[in-house]
Amino acid sequence: MTATTRTSRATPRTWGRELALGARFATGGGTEGWTRTALTAVGVALGVMLLLVAAAVPAMVDNRSDRSYAREAPYSPELTRPTAGTMLVKDANTTFRQDRISGSLLQPEGPNAPVPPGVDRLPRPNEMVASPALAKLLNAPDSELLRQRLPYRIIGTIGDQGLDGPGDLSYYAGTKSLSGRADGGFRIDHFGLKRKSTPLDPILMLLVVMIFVVLLMPVMVFIGTAVRFGGERRDRRLAALRLVGADVPMARRIAAGEALFGSLIGLVVGAGFFLAVRQFVGSFSMMGIGVFPSDVTPSAALVALIALAVPGAAVGVTLLALRGVTIEPLGVVRAATPRPRRLWWRLVLPVLGIALLFPLIGRVGTHGSINQYQIAAGVVLLLVGLALLLPWLVESAVRRLRGGPLPWQLATRRLQLSSGMAARMVSGITVAVAGAIALQTLFAGAEHYFTSSTGQDPNRAQIMARVQVHDGTQAQQAITTFRTTQGVRSAFGVTEATAAGDSGNDRRVPVTVADCTTLREIARIDGCSPNSVFVIKGSDNNPSAPYAMPGKRLDLNAPYIGAPTGGPRPWTIPADARIVQPREDAAGMAHYGVLATPGALSVSELAHPVATVAMKLDPTDPDAADRVRNTGSRLDPSDPTMTLTSTAQDHTFSSIRRGLLVGATATLLVIGASMLVSTLEQLRERRRLLAVLVAFGTRRGTLALSVLWQAAVPVVIGLGLALVGGLGLGTVLLKMVKAPVRFDWAGVAGLTGAGAAVVLLVTVLSLPPLWRMMRPEGLRTE
Repeated sequence: MTATTRTSRATPRTWGRELALGARFATGGGTEGWTRTALTAVGVALGVMLLLVAAAVPAMVDNRSDRSYAREAPYSPELTRPTAGTMLVKDANTTFRQDRISGSLLQPEGPNAPVPPGVDRLPRPNEMVASPALAKLLNAPDSELLRQRLPYRIIGTIGDQGLDGPGDLSYYAGTKSLSGRADGGFRIDHFGLKRKSTPLDPILMLLVVMIFVVLLMPVMVFIGTAVRFGGERRDRRLAALRLVGADVPMARRIAAGEALFGSLIGLVVGAGFFLAVRQFVGSFSMMGIGVFPSDVTPSAALVALIALAVPGAAVGVTLLALRGVTIEPLGVVRAATPRPRRLWWRLVLPVLGIALLFPLIGRVGTHGSINQYQIAAGVVLLLVGLALLLPWLVESAVRRLRGGPLPWQLATRRLQLSSGMAARMVSGITVAVAGAIALQTLFAGAEHYFTSSTGQDPNRAQIMARVQVHDGTQAQQAITTFRTTQGVRSAFGVTEATAAGDSGNDRRVPVTVADCTTLREIARIDGCSPNSVFVIKGSDNNPSAPYAMPGKRLDLNAPYIGAPTGGPRPWTIPADARIVQPREDAAGMAHYGVLATPGALSVSELAHPVATVAMKLDPTDPDAADRVRNTGSRLDPSDPTMTLTSTAQDHTFSSIRRGLLVGATATLLVIGASMLVSTLEQLRERRRLLAVLVAFGTRRGTLALSVLWQAAVPVVIGLGLALVGGLGLGTVLLKMVKAPVRFDWAGVAGLTGAGAAVVLLVTVLSLPPLWRMMRPEGLRTE
């Protein structure tokens, strides 16, 4: 026997034979065996599906970026004359409610004009090609305002290669009104920009590393839990094997074979889940992020790594779990009173994690690079340490629970007998909430690095329009049109132009004409009359400063994008013009040069004026902004309006935050589904006990409450541990980026509540199976 044992340990053939025997046990035992294997496979499959989706993220990002660069219209200053292969392009982006719409006006200048990606033919004037999402939005019953703004006839849709994603709102419209730089257009001879690969900011890289670790760690924790389904029944089978002559190493290898078989089935099912999700991924988008099914393609290397890591982890977890169980021919020692769990070795991993992160405190800035592997390893060790601490905390807490109502006593006694399973069930949600709290803390602390003040004041005006017109009369008409638009409470409109000095050079002097009320919005003026003129001196390095002085002679017909049209329009700044100080307008812009009222300078004298209007909207009218945009689009099809905001956030930072929200939502859903599978497995193992208790007169409501208490106690302990661990890790991360330690308590409460809500939902969904298991049929066995 000794020789046989020694050979079985050393021979790969023996290993294979015993692993195969374990696979036979996984499928044997009739319905009981297949149910156990199926639950394990489903649990592993959910985790594998999310791992494959995570592995496809780099391809998703690259494909979206490639398409985005490919459809850009590159400005080239060398293209000064039209040819058979050129086209005039003007950006015509707009916003409808909260949706940003990307648009371009196209005017081909020859038969070989370039065609945008995804477009079959160029639209003619008053025609457009639209993305499928925009076409659907235009056909919506409540999109009448958008249809008024984009009155073009749709002649086709933009193909996938010309869109960022399935939810992309974009269009190309034909026009014949462009003339070049004078109206904001520019000439191109091709579409597409060369993709630039710029390294991420170190803080942004830290956020990306944290997101991947935080979202994937709970998945790995649950995969480790799923392969331990049916542990008590498995141990009894192994005890029977010991009775017929198997030694301890052989029994463990057979158990590893069971876990390996379940994980391999889960691997295949998970790949099937992934392919199914991949087919439907283009049907929806979340928080503005959407991809095409072809984008969701993980690299072969990552797929191979997952295919090897998941079965390997299943075998490793099983062997590690069996080290704490003594399997003898006449039973399993686990059935006796367990020895208290040791704490010291559970603290080793968190200490190692802190040791890896501590040298990086104060070393991560907005420049330079970071060691992402060191950070990932440190965070992984900390989160795994939390998962290892949870069973010890649950056991220590429930050991001291005594008395109380009958449901409470049943729950606490069950937890005292087998707290490990209860802790493992909530370990995934504990790790997820702890990581999410740490990430939320880091985002809140690092936000100021990527958020800047625009200088705009939305309290003074919520939307601004700037329209290029041909003469002053059109400028006044444009201002009046905006002022009378439904939903506009008040509007401050100015007519602006550029004058030339009389020295014969090309220096410019800004000239602004408006009434006194409006001039007070852009300058610090004490007194003003219908014939007043003011001068705002520029700074010493401002070229217009020497000419914007009382008594200076100006030419109001200054050259504008080429030679002036018509003769000179001389005008002299009155000698009594007062010099005043500028005041930033609602858009944060400071005005310089000459300010005049209509009585002192008629707008009809201005050449190539621009009408600028700042508007306050009716807060009770949700469509006020869109009506203003419609007014602007009637005056200029490219939509000359701009929404005013007090702050602006870095686009990459915003994209990473949206990616976190999408990933966190998906992870919570998968964890919830996985916990439901785990709960059903635990109830299935106890159905005979539940049926016996009901047969002896125990009320069903009492048993249901005991199940709820069994779920509540570990959840409370786990969320408490997640709160402490997440805030601690968040503090370390804030110290790393040299940000002040501040906590977003509302966000922390929301994340903790989301974790509790997932567990509560899983518990409620498990009640119907619980009622069925308490029927007399539960006394039957195979």
